[in-house]
Amino acid sequence: MNNFFKQIPFVDNILKGIGQIMLQENRWTGLLFLIGIFMGSWQCGIAVLLSTAAGTFTAMKLKYDKAEVNAGLYGFSAALVGVALAFVFQTTLLIWILIIVGGALASIIQHFFIRKKIPAFTFPFIIITWISVFILHHFTLIPPSEMISSHADYVDYDDFLTSINGFGEVIFQGGVLSGAIFFIAVFISSPAAALYGFAGSILGAYLSHMNGEPMEQIHMGLFGFNAVLSAIVFSGFKKTDGLWVLIAVLITVGIDDFLIDNNILSEVGGVLTFPFVAGTWATLFIQKLFPGTTKNKK
Repeated sequence: MNNFFKQIPFVDNILKGIGQIMLQENRWTGLLFLIGIFMGSWQCGIAVLLSTAAGTFTAMKLKYDKAEVNAGLYGFSAALVGVALAFVFQTTLLIWILIIVGGALASIIQHFFIRKKIPAFTFPFIIITWISVFILHHFTLIPPSEMISSHADYVDYDDFLTSINGFGEVIFQGGVLSGAIFFIAVFISSPAAALYGFAGSILGAYLSHMNGEPMEQIHMGLFGFNAVLSAIVFSGFKKTDGLWVLIAVLITVGIDDFLIDNNILSEVGGVLTFPFVAGTWATLFIQKLFPGTTKNKK
């Protein structure tokens, strides 16, 4: 298989780009993510492939750093743009065009932040999706997709399944099986990241429950996926890593609950992964106040 990826590096870059959604530079993680997405929706699966390919192709044509392209750094925000648009809207011709264009633009914005040495994480995805959703809602009549318009039946999940759902919702997948596949995908790349992400999902769900958030949405993982990402960023084997994970998750959940409770950002498609990005930025700032307790991150 390694020879196959050497012969067709573009495929390898796409899979790594999908894997980087949860900060994993691993082609097998990306492949499992893709499988999990297709299990939830073939439209989302195709959208992820198209947008990630568009972002990666753009980076290659604009001659961005080859090592960064090979690591998938120009694919993950593009991937999320694709799955988000396919999840929110019915996939008309215009949506498919925007999925490709949005993936390319995500790559360009990602490059800007990389050159400025700013840890943007999924912020390019957030910017493009917010703008796209606002314009499409106000200037087109494209209806919502069946995925977003359907109301999930309430199921009394246990804490384990609730936490697994947090992994699934990172990539807009509500099925337990997709969430389990995503967890396994992260685990094979980094057991520490997977376990810290699982703990972050548990803590996010618990804190949101204590804050009185809707139980059904908590069980669906809607109040856990940002915590999953924040926990993965600061995961590791140092004694202080657990503390930074805790701080990041607390800040992330606080931002998440505040924005949702006050119906902020609903006009542009919701909070998306902004609580994760804002919470991580805040934690990185706090880390700078305590040098010696940090380590290099992606």
